[in-house]
Amino acid sequence: MDNKLLEGYSVVIEIPIAWGEMDSFQHVNNAAYFRYFESARIRYSEKLGLYKQKDETGIGPILGSTSCKYRLPLTYPDTVSVGTKIIDIAEDRFTMKYVVVSHKHQKIAAEGDGVVVMYDYREGKKTAIPEEIRKRILAMEKMG
Repeated sequence: MDNKLLEGYSVVIEIPIAWGEMDSFQHVNNAAYFRYFESARIRYSEKLGLYKQKDETGIGPILGSTSCKYRLPLTYPDTVSVGTKIIDIAEDRFTMKYVVVSHKHQKIAAEGDGVVVMYDYREGKKTAIPEEIRKRILAMEKMG
């Protein structure tokens, strides 16, 4: 696996492609890429302690938007490495960048992004990123 394609990504996970992810066009269906992004986002959130934060305070992440640019069709069998990092942080949200790299082709298969908003689940509204979470993001991403 060419790690240069994943350089700078704070979290990288590996996911084997399942045969059932293929569609009638004989490649991985476009919806599967969003599951790959989700898996990387969840792993990143776990590392940040966002779910513990939500359990303790009611404040946690909610996906505001996401997008994907497809670069290479994936097929079974293959394994992908999915990298994610936070590229922008605001008062109540942050933007994650994703990359999906095919082990078989040693190329980027897709790139995407997602905006994650901090949400107060008890109050039912968006809220500021807790200071401790902001510090963890800045440390993980070597920002500031």
